[in-house]
Amino acid sequence: MNSFVPQNPTDGAYVSRETGPVPAVEFSLRATSDPYVSRETSQWQGDAAVSEGVSRETDVDIAPSSSDYGVEFDTPIARAARAAMTVRGHGEEVWPRPERCRVISVANQKGGVGKTTTTVNIAASLAMHGNRVMVVDLDPQGNASTALGMERTPESRSVYHCLVEDEDLRSLARPVEQIPNLWCVPATIDLAGAEIELVSLVARESRLKRAFAAYDESELDYILIDCPPSLGLLTVNAMVACEEVLIPIQCEYYALEGLGQLLRNVELVKSHLNPALAVSTIVLTMYDGRTRLASQVADEVRSHFGDLVLKTLVPRSVRVSEAPSYGQSVMTYDPGSTGAVAYMQAAREIAFRANAVVGH
Repeated sequence: MNSFVPQNPTDGAYVSRETGPVPAVEFSLRATSDPYVSRETSQWQGDAAVSEGVSRETDVDIAPSSSDYGVEFDTPIARAARAAMTVRGHGEEVWPRPERCRVISVANQKGGVGKTTTTVNIAASLAMHGNRVMVVDLDPQGNASTALGMERTPESRSVYHCLVEDEDLRSLARPVEQIPNLWCVPATIDLAGAEIELVSLVARESRLKRAFAAYDESELDYILIDCPPSLGLLTVNAMVACEEVLIPIQCEYYALEGLGQLLRNVELVKSHLNPALAVSTIVLTMYDGRTRLASQVADEVRSHFGDLVLKTLVPRSVRVSEAPSYGQSVMTYDPGSTGAVAYMQAAREIAFRANAVVGH
């Protein structure tokens, strides 16, 4: 066992029997003006300059920027930090806002392809970069409402009361905590019975579109509608109320089955109820680069749909799956994760298409 004994009681240095004298170093508490550093965690910094023989990664002063030493930090932690700051909207790039409100339905009658996850995280990304966004949860499961931290009780007012009871949509929209400029119109289990109740109502296919009239086009930049995994009256209402359809496609074989039926339904709604409707965006989700099948599906979708497919591939991510259990999107839960960065890039593509798509 290595032991130390005083070399001289008055010189303040210590000597090791194995390694010889070790010079003493005085430390002083360095005050910090950074508001994000608490007084309890203020850094300690040596009075002496950092020697050339000590790695900068092990320097006890964690506050200085890379410019203090004339080098750029390029470590995994630094890269993750930069990605997180970009996701949170602290980058230098300014995202464009559309000339008028874009209403987008996120639809696919197959379940488990990432409709809700895509809706929530793209909405959060757009809001974090200066856009005013409202999410309308039209799925009776209410997963988008959960992911955005909305309270859902049997007494809660929801989009059901707008569709069936003609309640003002503006009174149902609630702000999302932690994300300014983002609102959510939640769903409750009552919505499960709306399909039947809508059958007997006048103009049953356009009740959601009429509800959107409560907002002027200049009040919001985006309205994203999370559709249920079916092609019933709720999905038809969404397609009548919007001009764009965003289709998430899982990078697996089964995801391609049924896609033709969805496109046929879009054409039916377009020809009979909403001539302005079009599929504007396709997002490839749950991509696993380790499998050849995922690459084949991605290539097949791109060859068939061309520029409608976003360049960004959304990978499988544990963080994306964990976030809803904390009532958050992955953009606030873990902004440096691969899933958050991918959804931010996907939202950026959608934003930069804004003026080209609106008025197509």
